Amino acid sequence: MTDQLTVSLNPLTVVVMLLIGIGLGFAYFALMRRSTESYLAGRGWVAPLALTAARLAGAVVVLAVAAHLGSAPLLAAFGGFLIARAIVLRRVRRESTG
Repeated sequence: MTDQLTVSLNPLTVVVMLLIGIGLGFAYFALMRRSTESYLAGRGWVAPLALTAARLAGAVVVLAVAAHLGSAPLLAAFGGFLIARAIVLRRVRRESTG
C-alpha cells in the first residue's frame, strides 16, 4: 500500500501523465475529425470504424496505465485530456466563425 502511495504522489509521474493526457487528447480529437471527414465524404464505414476503435483503444490504454499508477496520475491524465479538448474546441470555433 505504501509503495502505491509513493508512486501516485510522485510529482514527476503526475507531470508526465498530464503531458501524456494532453497528447492523448490531441490525438483523440484528430482521429475523431478524420473519421468524421471520412464518413461524410462517403468513403464507406470501414475507415471511420477503424479510426473510432483506435481512438477508444488508445484512451483506454492510457487511462488504464494512469489508473494503475494511482489516483493522482489518473486525474492528471484526464485533466490533460480536458485541456486538449478545450484547445481543440477553441480552435474549431475560431475556424467556423472566421
